[in-house]
Amino acid sequence: MSLVAIPASGAVWRGNASFLAGMLVLAALWLGPLPSLSQVAFSPHMMLHLGIVVVAAPLIAFGLAVHIPPMTDFGTALSRCLLALLFEMVAVWGWHVPLLHDTAAHNTSLFVLEQASFLVAGLAVWTAAFAARSRETAPAAAIALFLTFMHMTMFGLVLTLAPILLYDPNFCRGAFGLDRLQDQHLGGVLM
Repeated sequence: MSLVAIPASGAVWRGNASFLAGMLVLAALWLGPLPSLSQVAFSPHMMLHLGIVVVAAPLIAFGLAVHIPPMTDFGTALSRCLLALLFEMVAVWGWHVPLLHDTAAHNTSLFVLEQASFLVAGLAVWTAAFAARSRETAPAAAIALFLTFMHMTMFGLVLTLAPILLYDPNFCRGAFGLDRLQDQHLGGVLM
C-alpha cells in the first residue's frame, strides 16, 4: 500500500505540474538577483542555497518520482536514502569550507559548479525519499530527511554562533542593512 496514494491518471499530471513548478522556481532563483548578491553577502547565498534544496529540488524530485517505481525493501531504501544523505552532506559542508566557499564566490565557474552540486544533492535526497513511499520503506525516508535536517541545523548553529567572520570580508560585506557578522549570523539562522 502506498503512503502517497495518487490515482495513476492524476499522478502523471501532478508530477508534471510539480516538475514544472520546480523548474520555474529554479529559473527564478538562478536568473534573479540572488546569484549576484551571493557574491558579495552571505545571507543571500543562503537564500539561494535553501531555495534550491528546500523548494526547487523537492518539487522537481516529486515530479521525477512519478516515473520511478516505489522501493519495497526497507534495507535497499535505507541504503539509497543514506547514500543520498551522505552525498548531500559532503556537498553542503564541503562547499562551505571557507577557502572553497570564498573561491567559489569570486570565480563564476566554481560558483556555477557549487550551485549545480547543491541541486544534484537536493535531488538525490528528495528523489530517494519520494521513491521510499511504501508503508515498509517510508521510515527509511524519514530517517534520511531527519538526519539531513540535523546536519543542516548544526551547520546553521556554527554560522549563527561564530563570534568572528568565517569567510572573506570581501565576500561578507553585509546585506539588508546588516553589518558583516550580522549577515553571517542571518545566513546561519536561515540554514
